[in-house]
Amino acid sequence: MTMAAKKKPVRRRRSVARKETTAMDMHAIALHEYYQSLRRAGFSVEVAMGLMDCKSTMPEWLLPTTADTDITPFYDDDEDED
Repeated sequence: MTMAAKKKPVRRRRSVARKETTAMDMHAIALHEYYQSLRRAGFSVEVAMGLMDCKSTMPEWLLPTTADTDITPFYDDDEDED
């Protein structure tokens, strides 16, 4: 009588796939696209990374708008009153 071969345990694959796209996902995709565009334009890896490090070089539409950018300065009127 021969024994049946042992079955290998089924391993679940880890997945980072989600159904919804978060703001962080969109920002990472935008940065990746910006880097690829810089490389296609002929910039070296070092220069492309340097440009990505400085926010002032990025187009305004690439930077995410957050609630922090819409805050008006706080003026304390009480300091002027004596």
